[in-house]
Amino acid sequence: MSTSDPTTPRPRIIVTAAVVERDDAFLVTRRQAGVHLEGYWEFPGGKCDAGESLAACLAREMLEELDTAVHTGREILATEHTYPERIVELHFIECQLTGEPRPLLGQEMRWVKREDLRSLRFPPADDQLIALLESRRSA
Repeated sequence: MSTSDPTTPRPRIIVTAAVVERDDAFLVTRRQAGVHLEGYWEFPGGKCDAGESLAACLAREMLEELDTAVHTGREILATEHTYPERIVELHFIECQLTGEPRPLLGQEMRWVKREDLRSLRFPPADDQLIALLESRRSA
């Protein structure tokens, strides 16, 4: 039975992602080789552990991946995307960094201007967020 068979149950993964804006640019990282959606750009974050709050997950992931603590703000968007092998429940949360981020896992990191977000390849689950960010041009 193929994992893309619609009758095969797919695991549900709860993920948080930090939306960090500075000077009308957003912090993004590139998914490393060997992981789901490798090579795609993403807003940094990761999978929630069982029983972990969204804020705690995001704080842990940012410290593990980018060596910085964050102040979490409001949730901008919650969305769900079904991939052939999993269902991703994604929570995008506004964050402020308490330090200067530095990639600890060898991942590429960039600050990308709002108008340039579409020039990078993001996972399909991020489409709705990027459209929302584009509609919120700074005054």
